[in-house]
Amino acid sequence: MNIHSITLEVAGADDVTAAERFYRDAFGLDGRVGVRRAEAPTSGFRGFAPSLILAQPADVDALFARALEAGAETLKPVAKSLWGYGGSLRAPEGTVWQIASANKTSTGPATGAIEKLVLLLGVDDVKASKAFYSGQGVTVSKSYGSKYVEFDSGPITLALYKRENLAKQVGVVDATGTGSHRIAVNADGSFSDPDGFAWEAGVVTR
Repeated sequence: MNIHSITLEVAGADDVTAAERFYRDAFGLDGRVGVRRAEAPTSGFRGFAPSLILAQPADVDALFARALEAGAETLKPVAKSLWGYGGSLRAPEGTVWQIASANKTSTGPATGAIEKLVLLLGVDDVKASKAFYSGQGVTVSKSYGSKYVEFDSGPITLALYKRENLAKQVGVVDATGTGSHRIAVNADGSFSDPDGFAWEAGVVTR
């Protein structure tokens, strides 16, 4: 089963227009990220963080700066780490994003190309969610016990973390949250996973 796009939900009609502008101007994600008006309230950490994977640190810096200029807020400044180079930010409508590269050194000027979009879901039980998604026909590509699981899910890669660990990784102090996740995963089938993340057949934006 493949993920074709994700739909983010925002509070009002004016926010939909603003969010569409942000994702077009800051990230250039037309076609992979849609926006629609929210139908349910939410508070606290929403339990997910899309991750944009770029070729090199220069690309991370350029994209991060463009997002901040468009109204995003820094949660974790870009820096080198054991796994590469990156940071995280909160978009104006509230979605937390990770911007990263597996490389720690740039080999040329920034190109702006996004190599991969990974949807990181924070779940209560990684092993149970892994079994659930496998049962839905999503193929596991990487698995590190109860810490991290990644799937071969087409244009958008699905990955699972424990909720508290994902919050820590992206710089969210409090991992708790209530209400809607404010995201729909647009894929080949429709269902709701054990943590309440909704999958919808087809591509839904506004």
